[in-house]
Amino acid sequence: MSIKKLLRFSALLLLLGMLSMPLAAQEKAEEDHSYKPLTLKLSEDGKKYLRFIMWHQIWATSNNLSAENSKFGMSASIRRSRILAFAQVSPKFLILTHFGLNSLSSGNLTSLGNNGNGPQLFLHGAWGELQLNKSLYVGGGLHYWKGLTRLSNQSTLNFMTLDQSRPFVAWHSLGVSDQFARHLGVYAKGAIGNFDYRVAVNTPLRNNISGDYSLKGTDLTYTGVVNPDSDGNQTGNMIVEGYFRYNFWDKESTKLPYQVGTYLGKKKVFGIGAGFFAHPNGMFNTSTGEHSSVTHLAVDAFLDMPVGTNGALNAYLAYMNFNYGENYVARWAGTGSAIYGQLGYLVKSAKIMPYFAYNMGNYDGFDDPVSALDIGLNYFINGHNCKLTLEYHQIAGDIREGAIATQADALTQLRLQLHVFL
Repeated sequence: MSIKKLLRFSALLLLLGMLSMPLAAQEKAEEDHSYKPLTLKLSEDGKKYLRFIMWHQIWATSNNLSAENSKFGMSASIRRSRILAFAQVSPKFLILTHFGLNSLSSGNLTSLGNNGNGPQLFLHGAWGELQLNKSLYVGGGLHYWKGLTRLSNQSTLNFMTLDQSRPFVAWHSLGVSDQFARHLGVYAKGAIGNFDYRVAVNTPLRNNISGDYSLKGTDLTYTGVVNPDSDGNQTGNMIVEGYFRYNFWDKESTKLPYQVGTYLGKKKVFGIGAGFFAHPNGMFNTSTGEHSSVTHLAVDAFLDMPVGTNGALNAYLAYMNFNYGENYVARWAGTGSAIYGQLGYLVKSAKIMPYFAYNMGNYDGFDDPVSALDIGLNYFINGHNCKLTLEYHQIAGDIREGAIATQADALTQLRLQLHVFL
């Protein structure tokens, strides 16, 4: 980072600190920041209920500071605006509905909100679930019970970082075989002691946005599901994925699929997991007319624990092996491997959590590795219910993220987020 950019980043950090001063003064006046979940009790004991969750993530993002002759500028956007509701009227079944919008900016706003192709509210999740026994639940619909890694099932309510690391290697299937990281299918999940699991059988998206981004060229295309085999039969219509984890300390909930980014020292968690994603005959060779399979494997480890009385440590590490076929690079991943790691430390008395995250992919279709670096600071006004996050974000050497397309060695941004959920 150049001195000029470092000064800009420091100035924004100072601004964030100044913004926190009046908030601290309000807290000294003992204003009530307590929060109770938005829950409608359907029985006197509260075991039957309807739970509502609403959240907004508002961004201010700089232009690409690595672009030649760039002049510093900021633009506003809504990264997420969501509403989720789930109901438990019996321990035997659950229903969940989730809808919202993503990435609303000045570039895709429309004059009346209903013309053009701007982001609109759409269905993110809709599933029902039955309990077969204490260790086995089955469900189906448009769901988020995903395989491969913990971060593939990441909750957007309680990131430790500002957002999921981009390029989205954890959400490798986003818009490629699913609708915004959700598949139509059936799943099974549960827990046995300290061990928990989730597996799913899904129907893939037929109109994907994936393309071949390889610099070395390939005849493969991830459209096997829409190309019949040599006998004219449809194939590639099934995806199987799963994730398996062992918790050494506190157990994590498997009621909903969303994995917590950080518990802010409220739990002591250490878990090791392994997962897979398999799409038989998902790839199609335009030269030979043959199909091949997509198979991904991963292992990861997650640590989140209190440190003394005034701190909490968060750490995560994942290794992912992707196999699409020779030289194929997809929208978010590619044949080869990727690693992702993050580290953060909460200072409770100051309500701040500085963090560092790094993502690197080595793909056969690229000559050089691609990488992403995030350095940020969370300020928790009221835990994850209301927080400010300032982040330096950089992606290096990745044509999919505009690094070369903008005649720059990297895509470099400063990002500020206001996150509120109830």
